[in-house]
Order: sequence, then structure tokens, then C-alpha cells
Amino acid sequence: MTSQTNGIPGVIALGSSGLPRAVLVVDDEPASVNLLRITLGIELPDTTVHTATDGATALKILAAHPEIAVAVIDQRMPEMTGTDLIQATIEPYPDLVRIILTGYTDIDSLIQAINAGRVYRYLTKPWKKEELVGVIRQGLELHRMSRDNRRLQDELRAAYERLRIENAQLRSDAKQRYRFSGVVGNSAPLRQTLKLVERVADTDSTVLISGETGSGKELIARAIHYNGGRSDKPFISENCAAIAPDLLTSELFGHKRGAFTGANEDRQGLFEAANGGTLFLDEIGDCPPELQTRLLRVLDQGEIRRVGDNQPIKVDVRVIAATHHDLEQDVENGRFRRDLFYRLSVFTIHVPPLRERKDDIPALVQHILGQLAADSGKHVLGVSSEAMKRLMVHDYPGNVRELQNEVERAFAMADHDEYITPDLLSPKFTSSSAELPPPSGSLRGQLEEYEAKVLRAALERSNGNQTHTATQLGISRRSLIDKLQRYGIK
Repeated sequence: MTSQTNGIPGVIALGSSGLPRAVLVVDDEPASVNLLRITLGIELPDTTVHTATDGATALKILAAHPEIAVAVIDQRMPEMTGTDLIQATIEPYPDLVRIILTGYTDIDSLIQAINAGRVYRYLTKPWKKEELVGVIRQGLELHRMSRDNRRLQDELRAAYERLRIENAQLRSDAKQRYRFSGVVGNSAPLRQTLKLVERVADTDSTVLISGETGSGKELIARAIHYNGGRSDKPFISENCAAIAPDLLTSELFGHKRGAFTGANEDRQGLFEAANGGTLFLDEIGDCPPELQTRLLRVLDQGEIRRVGDNQPIKVDVRVIAATHHDLEQDVENGRFRRDLFYRLSVFTIHVPPLRERKDDIPALVQHILGQLAADSGKHVLGVSSEAMKRLMVHDYPGNVRELQNEVERAFAMADHDEYITPDLLSPKFTSSSAELPPPSGSLRGQLEEYEAKVLRAALERSNGNQTHTATQLGISRRSLIDKLQRYGIK
């Protein structure tokens, strides 16, 4: 077994990719091996040349030098032919570029070698220097490209696996976030709404959710999806009032290439993307008449047609729609299709505005503060009794969304490990002092009374589960147990 490193002694020759470049020459004639070694040493000075005079030695060299990219193999050799050697290298060295040297009388053997697979080129003896060197150069480049391609495939597979795991975790997190106990509040109106959600979640019924802007209609839609049989499939949301009417149809149903100016390729719509899962159509009352007709077809026949296409596509999608409109009045006024209204309102749920469930405000505030603390790392002790009273008397035309914005604003202005006080609230809350009930008791006593009330409400929402209660409040389980013992809550 012999080998030679061309170039500066002691320095490994590297290719343009930064990896060693190496060639193996196998021929049972020592003179032929020596001529090939000298020729390649002159013509490819940046390449290491290894030589062997039999197949067994060649396999040992390949095992010791995994950087070998090209093998130039003589077909006629005793004991192990070139074809046999090629066959022995296919599985352990899949990227190896194999070149056969053969005589004109070896046609049958050549066909056998090619049929064995993985033969890049064959060269006839006597070989021509320019042809030989050119084919080997091509083989070295092919090997580099094959290695790069394999590396990229491995990276893509690893990235796909990471995304798969992350997606599974996100779905799991979504299920936890939108479980029934994750809907914050314990007021009678909200409890009535959640009873309806629980009844319809395990069905495939179309649901129409009504309620004022900011009242939490999408939260209710997500609770229906993630507590039902489609929870492992997509939940896709679209606001029908946020997109121009002429684009909304394409967004929902997709389009064929050339259907309109700018449609340069086929595009899948949201109905196809949500196949097997749920499509939430917010502000359904703002849909244009043409789109209402298309929606009716989906609900009646379970199929869609992309814009510019006559081919129907079957879809299995649960539709949950929401609106702040009085759709019955819109039907009477001719602004909304009667048949579509009846098809959407198979099961109706009304989300009460915040002003009708003010008992939920303390729990909502505590929940929002917990989320803000988790996201920012900043800790605020809570909301002072006086500030809470001001939050409680507001009418909230913007509903829960308005409350959330106000708490976020106050949280940003509050100092670390301090309470949110009335002076940190926006003017529309600080100007409400005339409506506030007179304070009673010490500040400490009022704060403890409020904290105990929040703890009881959170514990009830979690059905007594202390771990879930602590997570919901953004505190440790040990801290929760200490507080429960302090206030005598069981």
C-alpha cells in the first residue's frame, strides 16, 4: 500500500471548499500506477494521490482516508476485479466518484461495471492525459457538490425536525392557553357564555359569535377550536373588514395564475390552508355580496373554487364567524343574505361587554399583569385599592381590549416592586373621582381584601388546582400556598 501527498511536505492539500482533495488510483500494474501518480502530481498539485495495486489494499486506504473523493479503478485485476471493488464501495462510500479504466476488449466487463451502478465515467487504455485529468477534475467538483448537497439535506432535515417539535409545543401551549379555565373571569354572564362554548366545542356545528368590538370574540372562537376534536389541526383567523373587498375573495379562496393582474402563480386560499381545522371569519357582516354567495356554497357543499378556476376543490373546514353588527337587522335591510345568516347561525353565542361583567375586572387585571411580568421580567406588586376602584367604575366602550391597553400603560409607568396607583392611570380614569365610593379602612387592609378576592376567583376558575392557579396569577406555587394560608382560603 502506497500513498503520496503532492505539494509542500507536511501540508494537507485543500480544495476550494476548505476540505482535503484526494484521489485513489487502483491498478495491478505497478508501472501504470506510477505513471498515473506522476501525471496527477504534476497536473493536480493541490490534490493528494493515494495508490493501490489490488482491491483489498484499496478498501483499506478508503477506510483510512474518508476525504478521498475520486477513485480511478482498473477493470482487469486478479482476485478482485474493478467491478467487484466498485460494488464493495457503493454502500460505505456513497459520495465516492468512480472512474473505470478499461481496454477495448473489456466491453462485457464494462457493461457489467456500469450496470452495477455508481460509475461516473469510463476511460479506455491507453488513456490520454488531457482527458484523464479533465474527467478527474470534474469528478472532484461533483464530489464537492454531492457533499454540499448532502450537508444541506441534513441541515434541512434537522431544521424540519426542530420546526416539527416547536410546532407541537406551540399547539400544546395554545391548548393550555385557550382551555376553558384560561378564559379569565367568573361573572354570571361569562359563565353562561362558557357553558355554550363547552356544549358546542365537540361538535362540527357552524357557530356565530356576536359581541361588541374588543369583547373577546376571537378568544371564544379559539376556546371552541382548542377544546374540540379539531384541536390538532390549523386554526386560521381572518378579519373580513381589514382587507379590500376585491382582495378578500382571493385571500379566502385562492386564485389561479393569470386570474387577474399580478396573479403570477397559483395560490392557495385560507380555506385550503385550514383544511381539517377551523377558519374564523371575524366581522362577517362586512363581507361584500359576491363573497357572501361563495361562503354559502362552501357551507352547503363543502367545496370551493379558486378565483379564475372552474375546478371545485373539496375542503373540510369548520367555520366560526363573528360580528359586532345586528345581522338580523342587516338581513331585513337587504345588506346580508338571509340564507347565509341562517346557515351561519346554526349555533349562536353572545359575548357580554365588559361593562356587564365588571366583577371580572380584578381577575383580568391580575392576569394581564402576570403576562406583562413574564414577558418583561419586571415585577409590579399589583394595583392599589384606589386605582382598582377607578378601573371598576369605567364603562369601557373598548371592552377588554381597552382594559388591557390601560393596564399595559400603567405597568410601563410603574416602578419595579411597587403598586400601580391612581396617578399612573390615564386622564379618563383619574377624572372619575366623583363617581368613586368613599374609601374605608386602612390602605393595607383594602389591599389584602382585594388580594384575597383575586385568589379566591383564580382558585375557583382552576377548579381548586393550585398549580394552574399559580400559573394563571404569575406566581410560584409556594407563594400561592403561603397566601392561601395567610387568608385562610381552602
